[in-house]
Amino acid sequence: MVARSQAAPPTPWSRNLAEPTIDASAYIHSFSNVIGDVRIESKVLVAPGTSIRADEGTPFHIGEGTNIQDGVVIHGLEQGRVIGDDKESYSVWIGKNSSIAHMALIHGPAYVGDDCFIGFRSTVFNARVGNGCIVMMHVLIEDVEIPEGKYIPSGSIITNQQQADRLPDVQTEDIKFARHVIGINEALRSGYQCAGDVACVAPIRDELQRDGASDRTQEPISNSNGSIMSQKVRGEAVDLVRSLLSQGYQIGTEHADKRRFRASSWSTCSPIQATRESEVISALERCVLEHSDEYVRLFGIDTKSKRRVSEMMIQRPDGTSGGGAPIKSPSYQAASSSYSGGGNSNGLSGEVVGQVRSLLGQGYRIGTEYADERRFRTSSWKSGTPIASSNESEVLAALASAMNEYAGDYVRLIGIDPKAKRRVAEVIIQQPGGQPPSNGGGSQYQSSSSNSGNHSQSASSSSQSLSPQIVEQVRSLLRQGNKIGLEYADQRRFRASAWKTGSISSQQESEVFKAIEANLAEHAGEYVRLLGIEPKAKRRVAEILIQQPS
Repeated sequence: MVARSQAAPPTPWSRNLAEPTIDASAYIHSFSNVIGDVRIESKVLVAPGTSIRADEGTPFHIGEGTNIQDGVVIHGLEQGRVIGDDKESYSVWIGKNSSIAHMALIHGPAYVGDDCFIGFRSTVFNARVGNGCIVMMHVLIEDVEIPEGKYIPSGSIITNQQQADRLPDVQTEDIKFARHVIGINEALRSGYQCAGDVACVAPIRDELQRDGASDRTQEPISNSNGSIMSQKVRGEAVDLVRSLLSQGYQIGTEHADKRRFRASSWSTCSPIQATRESEVISALERCVLEHSDEYVRLFGIDTKSKRRVSEMMIQRPDGTSGGGAPIKSPSYQAASSSYSGGGNSNGLSGEVVGQVRSLLGQGYRIGTEYADERRFRTSSWKSGTPIASSNESEVLAALASAMNEYAGDYVRLIGIDPKAKRRVAEVIIQQPGGQPPSNGGGSQYQSSSSNSGNHSQSASSSSQSLSPQIVEQVRSLLRQGNKIGLEYADQRRFRASAWKTGSISSQQESEVFKAIEANLAEHAGEYVRLLGIEPKAKRRVAEILIQQPS
């Protein structure tokens, strides 16, 4: 589509007939108007029905990765300017990776910083909004400067500096929400650009006609821009990549043959420096093709804390895609794992090795507890021999030793936050007889319909269908004073991370188990996850997927 953009009209205060400057990677819908000296940077999305008029106040700047949604109006007064991040004078400055939501009004002189969200029908006039601010719906901000990282509730009227200075700080959930909106609109921008490119769309149409878009095992297809459209990487992996990128993480890949996989000795593929989704997917494709007879997994990297935040298997030696839920979602505080198969020389499963590595990587310590059948039923665990080491191989050896020592008992590993002196994970790694848990290594990601009966009944008289691991996790959260919540999502909402909230009002153990089982039954064909909520700080301390549609 050809965007409707034109020079500013000749007026007494604007005689230079300046025209918009638009980066080639930006997408400007043809049903929008861009007039005058408007400087639009890379990867910007301007949706239908917007009006961006630098014909009175001028110039305007719209930063990289920002999205201007349907019905937004951006205009400026002849008088009054703000100083942009480049130290130049502007009527309107909007920074990088910000969202200006439907029907909002930004009227210059106005400054909106990086990583901001301006909600539906909100107005910013003669004001500065600092980096990382979240402005909700129907808000008026006028004649003030909002400090960085502030949250402005829906319906607020902020017209004096004292009000602005008293605003609360944004929370982690608010930041994730803003990043999620950026990720969605980046996908929309890429999609709109592809829709207008015959060379990009034609292969998709051919694929739809050929096999209903279900075949993802073909060779990669390149569009006219040279980016590769994913044919070997499954939809779950693409969704995880999109989620990680939207939260500012980088993506890495590793591969291992069967011998190295059993020993958890992975080799790194070529580093992925790109942060653009299509380029990252292309890099994943290359790694998968180069190591077509090996295991391949992707992982997210938090560059600030230099740690991994998620891992997902995307290929196995038989050439099939790994798929499945990520081993550790960026927002998960509780332990979780979804490795498939594997083991190591200590007799520990790949899931346990991955769990230990994840906990140690975050600076946590590892401990063990054990219980016979009677103590397991009453949750009266005994502490195992302390593990003083933080070396992975030594910790794994200590876990294997504990499993051998208590071969006739339940054994679980514990993740310990040494600073806060609290537990962050409890994962059963052995059941009586020296056997690993029936779910394949103590993973807390387990559907309630897949339990083996005897263990779940012995674990709790309050729950007849939940796995022992879920029962123990609920008990642990309740003992720490946390509340239990639930969320559910169908396939579409799961891919978009748009969960719906279930309801558990009680903190009594038996009633909590009944509520969980009722929700699992009610949403049998959907994803269901359990939440641990710290009531004082009003934050989540655990998110555990306990049911999948299958």
